[in-house]
Amino acid sequence: MANFTSYVHSWIYLYLLLLCFIMQASSEHILYSISEEVKQGTFVGNLAKDLNLNVQDMESRMLQIVSASKKSYFDVNLKTGILFVNERVDREEICPNARSCALHLEAIVNHPLSLHRVEINVMDINDNSPTFPVKEQVFDISESVLLGARFSLMSALDPDVGSNGVKTYKLSPNECFSLEVQSGGEQSVSAELVLKKALDREKQAVVKHVVTTADGGKPAQSGTLEIVVNVLDINDNSPVFSSLLYKVRVYKNAAPGTKILKLNATDLYEGPNGEVLYLFSRHGQENNLDTFSINPVSGDITVKGVIDFEETAFYEIRAEARDKGQSAMGSHCKVLVEVVDVNDNIPEIRVTSLLPTVREDIETGTAIALILVIDKDGGNNGKVNCRLMGESPFNLQSSYRNHYSVVLNGALDRVPHNTMLKL
Repeated sequence: MANFTSYVHSWIYLYLLLLCFIMQASSEHILYSISEEVKQGTFVGNLAKDLNLNVQDMESRMLQIVSASKKSYFDVNLKTGILFVNERVDREEICPNARSCALHLEAIVNHPLSLHRVEINVMDINDNSPTFPVKEQVFDISESVLLGARFSLMSALDPDVGSNGVKTYKLSPNECFSLEVQSGGEQSVSAELVLKKALDREKQAVVKHVVTTADGGKPAQSGTLEIVVNVLDINDNSPVFSSLLYKVRVYKNAAPGTKILKLNATDLYEGPNGEVLYLFSRHGQENNLDTFSINPVSGDITVKGVIDFEETAFYEIRAEARDKGQSAMGSHCKVLVEVVDVNDNIPEIRVTSLLPTVREDIETGTAIALILVIDKDGGNNGKVNCRLMGESPFNLQSSYRNHYSVVLNGALDRVPHNTMLKL
């Protein structure tokens, strides 16, 4: 019997050839929802009821759940048919920076064979406070700068999403500055200081304020940032970017040195006060500094590190232009970089054996193994279709998106070991 079992498993691994085409498999599925961070043992759903199974038959029909995840977040009680939480579910760990988050299971029952897709939506809770990357942000601003001048505030970070993410910024009461908040669309919530009253170095050389950010949770959580403005004299013109927002697309795995954009800022002054230097704002975008670089003289932004669509589909870069005056003046812009996916990942095949042994008199229609194909590419590049090649007593059935089962569809006949070696 051991030889025959080995034969079956060897046949699956040796003769399962996968051809990948653009196709999407679909099927009806069971949908549950849970909040992240619930306790181990928390009820998820009544799997027996939703599969129309008698609880008494669950063991005899060999109910199994198989997950695409490497962790066993869920398990089923075969005595009651209840699906429950088996391990801690941390949404920020499972789906970092994603708007929606779902874990997928496949419920398999035999006699007769039935395959069911189980999708568990993991809902975010407000378990993180928004924080700034530093405690203090310093601005050097000339006392002669024009009213209405804008100064970019570093963004707060919050691993939570949706209404639990960063929603508001507020500035402590003062006479000189107001705060303008931008949100929505492709950009994250951000804010700018706007000068509403002329600065006077003789009256106050250093101006301090506090910015408070809050998320949209109930109750809301918050974080603070101290603003320090050093009031400078002379040099009353800052460089002006040709656009406050640049958008560019770059293919993933673009080679280091690839130029993606040229920034352009001008200054009305001549001499050092009119010469512009370009740089990236450092705080809050450390990952961007590892991925892109900027030429301080030309303003060319080039690829520096690895761009991987599977890791990040979008970058938001904050850039700055400064003149070379004694009291250097600066202005800011945003660069939105969209990563374009390419088909550069080979599908990964995972085979899960569903039976420890296989008898030659096993019923036709029994599921022998589960095949999961993982392709890290997105869109059409991540869709696959699989089939078995050659003649065999097995059939490959698709259950849903990239999930397949190897099912017996003919009689089995145990063969001598030396005959098996010739196959």
